[in-house]
Amino acid sequence: MAVGDLSSSPSSSSPELHVLAVDDSFVDRKVIERLLRISACKVTTVESGTRALQYLGLDGDKGSSAPKDLKVNLIVTDYSMPGLTGYELLKKIKESSALREIPVVIMSSENIQPRIEECMTEGAEDFLLKPVKLADVKRLKELIMKSGLAEEEDNKAKHSCPNRILQNNTASSSSSHDVSSLDDVTPSSKRMKLESRAHD
Repeated sequence: MAVGDLSSSPSSSSPELHVLAVDDSFVDRKVIERLLRISACKVTTVESGTRALQYLGLDGDKGSSAPKDLKVNLIVTDYSMPGLTGYELLKKIKESSALREIPVVIMSSENIQPRIEECMTEGAEDFLLKPVKLADVKRLKELIMKSGLAEEEDNKAKHSCPNRILQNNTASSSSSHDVSSLDDVTPSSKRMKLESRAHD
């Protein structure tokens, strides 16, 4: 079964975060979508955990319409949904080797501490109480952007490491060559001095 109609905000030419928002409430979906778009995020909304799995390509259905070059920077999901709950969706995402690095934020209108702790233990990035505020979204965006920059710096460091090793090896090889050259010259000089003394 292919994924049905998905609500997605228009993309711009500038780099932006792509957020997948999951909520069975139409009103809540529109609220979170509006807040994310105000924060300059690209938003895709789906109405259930099952649809989210289909969009992410985790449902095992060959008919899934998830694009091969899918790039989602953040998943925001409601906790209480019929069928697949937000907590169950979180677990499935964290069990996926391809998607486990995507931050997942849980939303709920109920401030139940054991539920919050359960989600955080399972790997949730944050737990937001509804109604979600613009300040919450901006804070999440800053957090994800910092995380992305840190990851980018790590990748740059990893890529530059082999070059540094190569340069060090080249320098060591050159240094060894210079030393051996000096060793070759020194005995020759000594022989010349000895021959000169013999003639005297």
